[in-house]
Amino acid sequence: QVQLVESGGGLVQAGGSLRLSCEGSVRTFSTYAVGWFRQSPEKEREFVATISWSGTSTYYADSVEGRFTISRDNAKNTVYLQMNSLSPEDTALYYCAATGLETLTIDYYGYDYWGQGTQVTVSS
Repeated sequence: QVQLVESGGGLVQAGGSLRLSCEGSVRTFSTYAVGWFRQSPEKEREFVATISWSGTSTYYADSVEGRFTISRDNAKNTVYLQMNSLSPEDTALYYCAATGLETLTIDYYGYDYWGQGTQVTVSS
């Protein structure tokens, strides 16, 4: 069982930056690929970014490509999401999720473990 805890959310003005963290509870966290998803009241859950267990492969949604960067530090059991040039459209509850799949996936049902989420609010 992997427990995930997100942190780093908050209120930021448009154009600002935030860095989200996702910490895994188990030593084997480094063997899981991790994804970030987001959901707002107006939209369905949306894929944001994903990273392989080694950190060598990443994939982004078109809406965040070039603005967000996903990375990981396996020594700290932590995955990060650096978010720059934020806009009000990025306002959502952000979740991280872990999967044992070897190939990167953007489908939420491919992930086995989920955190509780961290709120990101971008004001205009």
